[in-house]
Amino acid sequence: MKHTSTWRMGFDIGGTFTDLVLLNDETGVALRHKTLTTPHDPSEGAYTGLTQLVEMAGLEASEIQTITHGTTLAINALLERRGAKTAFVVTQGFRDVLVLGREYRYDIYDLNGAPAAPLIPRSQAYEINERLTSKGDVVTPLDEQEVVTLAAKLRDEGYEAVAVLCMHAYAWPEHENRIEAILSRELPGVSISVSHKVSREIREYDRGVLTAMNAFVQPKARNYMARLEQKLRDGGFICDWLVMGSNGGLMAPQVAADFPTRIIESGPAGGIVATAAFARKNGHSQVLAFDMGGTTAKACVVRNGEPSITTDYEVGRADRLLKGSGLPVKLPVVDMIEIGAGGGSIARVDSLGLLEIGPESASAYPGPACYGRGGELPTVTDANLVLGLLDPDAFLGGRMTLDVAAARKAISRIAEPLGLSIEDAAWGIHEVANSKMAEALRTHSVEKNVSPHQMTMLAFGGAGPSHAWSLAKILSVKKVYFPNGAGVYSAFGLLTAPPSADFVRSDRCRLQPGIDMAAVHRTFAEGFDEAFTTLAAANVEPATASTQKLSDVRYVGQGSELTVSLPGSFIEQGDVDALIAAFEDAHFARFGRTLKGQGVEVVNWRGRVQTTPPQMNTSDKQAQPDEGAQEKTLAVYLGRDEGFSDCRVVPRSLMVTHAWIDGPALLQEKECAIYVGPGASAMLDEQGNILMELK
Repeated sequence: MKHTSTWRMGFDIGGTFTDLVLLNDETGVALRHKTLTTPHDPSEGAYTGLTQLVEMAGLEASEIQTITHGTTLAINALLERRGAKTAFVVTQGFRDVLVLGREYRYDIYDLNGAPAAPLIPRSQAYEINERLTSKGDVVTPLDEQEVVTLAAKLRDEGYEAVAVLCMHAYAWPEHENRIEAILSRELPGVSISVSHKVSREIREYDRGVLTAMNAFVQPKARNYMARLEQKLRDGGFICDWLVMGSNGGLMAPQVAADFPTRIIESGPAGGIVATAAFARKNGHSQVLAFDMGGTTAKACVVRNGEPSITTDYEVGRADRLLKGSGLPVKLPVVDMIEIGAGGGSIARVDSLGLLEIGPESASAYPGPACYGRGGELPTVTDANLVLGLLDPDAFLGGRMTLDVAAARKAISRIAEPLGLSIEDAAWGIHEVANSKMAEALRTHSVEKNVSPHQMTMLAFGGAGPSHAWSLAKILSVKKVYFPNGAGVYSAFGLLTAPPSADFVRSDRCRLQPGIDMAAVHRTFAEGFDEAFTTLAAANVEPATASTQKLSDVRYVGQGSELTVSLPGSFIEQGDVDALIAAFEDAHFARFGRTLKGQGVEVVNWRGRVQTTPPQMNTSDKQAQPDEGAQEKTLAVYLGRDEGFSDCRVVPRSLMVTHAWIDGPALLQEKECAIYVGPGASAMLDEQGNILMELK
């Protein structure tokens, strides 16, 4: 509903912590908060944090204008394979589409390598006797009684969701629509996902995987969104609330509940959107976003103030750095790399006597041993505490005291089998985590045709600022920025994003004179109608939104495409040469060559609708020093040769603009600790960011 208040809230539920930000658009005042996630019901911990933050601000729930939400619900359900019991209904002869995949090896030299297992096993796949051609001709009519009979079987076997994939439904959805209607009638309460509503793109494997994901997560997503909605209304929050999508835009919670594939990277996208806003505001052309939370670490290259968007994303990779080893997500997603290395990642000694980190995490419960919640296994956070990179009395602004003795006991599980001191074992955990993350950041940067040392790093997340100095040193990055509230920066990013909606339509056509532009315009008109309908659920006025037209283009004979914006002359006059030139520019930038004289074709038409991003009226500066803030000294472990050394611990509120602090030092925020290592210096800039320079 419409609201006149100037207060907006953003909250991001992670695997370990839920981050929250409350912002006044008129005054620029921003309040930040962090609370433990409640894994059994994430909405419970989120609601607790929301009410606490409103109380801290001296407000009533009814005074909040909008709430924006980022969640790891979908990605966690997929990675952990904890979703609904799902049936996969396909055209006769295509039962094995999820098993066969793309029929290629992602690593031709690894004889034992295997891709991620299908989300739905073959035993849960069922065939329906129907078939349409790519031109819409009926080869085999749909036998509706067969669908009714199948529905009875699915009901008897206790399925909670059904994914439906008919061949060529991306263009001709008649059979899928009829199957959906019958299954919905015969299976009340069972979630039904049909492929053409999830994605209107060719390639049955990619579309089938996406539809399976949607059905697998949909019941959990719908229940979660409904619970959160009820909690908000019962708590007096009368405002609208929106959910961050994987594409960096916002959507209505009902859309997220029906299409959870659109929020697979919901939480991480918030931090990347915030990084883009930082880059635009401070004039940085190339920024490497580094986000390390409690469960995972993420990285993304941001160029010219815009994050890279890809439709070639994967989740659950069998090999974290090898493309093709995961499940494809053929939807617009903020292009990032993600690995299982976070503060809660568990350390272990493998069968070869080598130290390994993650991807298993201690999560919020029991959490790292130092949390004092029953955790006994060593984690990266425990190691950082033993090394002095965390002040045990200042965690979460002093609201949570860390148990150093428990951390040391947990680290002894690594130290004893390796014959190391507890400090050296902790240092080993810290270094292995840094090595894994540096490898991922380097790989991601090189894939984007840029070297890390050419970029400025922006480090955030609860654990990111503790590791940024080490990563910068490994990657030869000279400048690292830490925004105010770096520990909850993804939540801040939720407040910088606009509502948006994407669509795709597959229609292969050769780029040559005489192209049917009337058909192209009809395709875009239909797609934009769909996008504006999606945005209407978020109360977006069409007059406030802008549109973007794109296409997936390739040389004839290629198996993959590049997405390019449509030139105005192509849209207005059908100038195919302009579109070919745009494609070849993109092809040269990506591959360093073009194939002159080779035919060019469009495979998909894409479009995006979004509103103007909110104007952030905040300098991110601390209004006044925290009451009782004072400097102290803490012993920090500098390495096996140097051992422990006393270093300054400086609360952010006591930092003076442009006054440099030499490392080693800890710069303390309520939600994180920034480690400035030897040979580096840091200072507070005029925008309220902390800049660390490495010499």
